[in-house]
Amino acid sequence: MSAPLTLSAEFRKIVEARMNQVLQGVEITFNQIIETQKITPTELKDELDSLQETFNLLFQKWSLEILYTLLLKNAIGFGEIKKILTVNSRTLSDKLKMLQKHAYITRKVTAGPPLRVEYALTAKGKNTVLLSLPLLYYSSSSETDV
Repeated sequence: MSAPLTLSAEFRKIVEARMNQVLQGVEITFNQIIETQKITPTELKDELDSLQETFNLLFQKWSLEILYTLLLKNAIGFGEIKKILTVNSRTLSDKLKMLQKHAYITRKVTAGPPLRVEYALTAKGKNTVLLSLPLLYYSSSSETDV
């Protein structure tokens, strides 16, 4: 999406407080798992390496943009996604197929005429988008903003 999201100062404080709560919860849970399961650095590295394919998929150009668009628009057609993102048809088609293959989105075909194809987020897709927001927010904020 081309324009950055701007939040009022009050709303920004609320969002940051909630994200800090989530991050603290994740950190506490992570530390408990490391402690109780006695995970070694090598095991942790192997586990993180297994996530590499997912990160590569999600951070390819257009993947998150498509998921965010579907989060905001619910179920929409190919043409509308293409128009919103100003992406070429071939690229969009490839990305939609890839996101569907990995169960981030669903594709629903409605018989016509005209034939209508709509895309929507799965629960996995919605959760992924929502979880990526703090990551993108924090990675784009300066250290003094956080």
